[in-house]
Amino acid sequence: MQEIFDKANAVLAAINDTKPASAEELEAFRIKYLGSKNVLKEIFGQIGKISPDRKKEFGQLMNSINARAEEVLEIARLKLVMANIPSLEEVSDLTAPGYSLPLGSRHPISIVKNKMIDIFARIGFTVAEGPEIEDDWHNFTALGTPQDHPARDMQDTFFLTEDKQWMLRTQTSSVQIRMMETQKPPLRMIMPGRVFRNETISARAHCTFHQVEGLYIDENVSFADLKQTMFYFAQEMFGRDTQIRFRPSFFPFTEPSAEMDISCFICGGPGCAVCKHSGWVEIGGCGMVDPLVMENCKLDPVKYSGFAFGMGIERITMLKYQINDLRLFFENDVRLLKQFESAL
Repeated sequence: MQEIFDKANAVLAAINDTKPASAEELEAFRIKYLGSKNVLKEIFGQIGKISPDRKKEFGQLMNSINARAEEVLEIARLKLVMANIPSLEEVSDLTAPGYSLPLGSRHPISIVKNKMIDIFARIGFTVAEGPEIEDDWHNFTALGTPQDHPARDMQDTFFLTEDKQWMLRTQTSSVQIRMMETQKPPLRMIMPGRVFRNETISARAHCTFHQVEGLYIDENVSFADLKQTMFYFAQEMFGRDTQIRFRPSFFPFTEPSAEMDISCFICGGPGCAVCKHSGWVEIGGCGMVDPLVMENCKLDPVKYSGFAFGMGIERITMLKYQINDLRLFFENDVRLLKQFESAL
């Protein structure tokens, strides 16, 4: 039995003394000690001759020999690789000028968001921001959303507490409530930001996206002011020939409410794939602020009136750049992002 241990220790000593210096020696070492028919297998095959009380010791010895063989092989391989690496002087002209690093590209969502902010800033709108984690009051109740409204259901909202009092905001309208609670009219501001909804991710929907909402509160604000504001935005964003139209709709926090369409800036009206051959594309919703919302924010709805609007930044971006899959905005594919270098 001791003879078997002696053979194993002899193999370990041989491995420690071997230092392969060429590719041929390296391969011969691998075959001898780590190949399918290596010398260790012959020794390990005699484990039946080892007494039970020393089998654990024998197994540990064989494992250490195998590990040492792999270590010697790897060290020798690295030395060969390093020896074949040419020196800096051999591969480079040290007098040549350096290479400039490529610049990154601004994300199309950021480009469109900044463009929208700039357009509204020209007519007096300032930027307001709020938290992405909201309470029920600011996200739903103050906006006039009934308790039984589908937007409160778990299929739409990421609730953070069992009592559904805290959630990831589903709209940047919550910032409008915060502004009306803390500031006095006149209020003229937009609220860009990220929102969250529990939706199945597809080419047309995502669980997180971006909105720009707007609010204007003052004395004697009318629907005509809303219409002219949106008309100005549409022409500045999509071109001077762009027209807008309003279709009756419903939102809990505006009355009357409308969906906004713009004339298709791709085909100009006859119809194409972008506008689904209708000549119009939808860009968002709007309406006059409901008096109940003003009362919730301690504003006098008799003295003040106002309008609000909201648009998805992804939708505007997809329309403007004819991108047909919403998921592309979240994949950080350099091939997509590099197309927008000229927009910097």
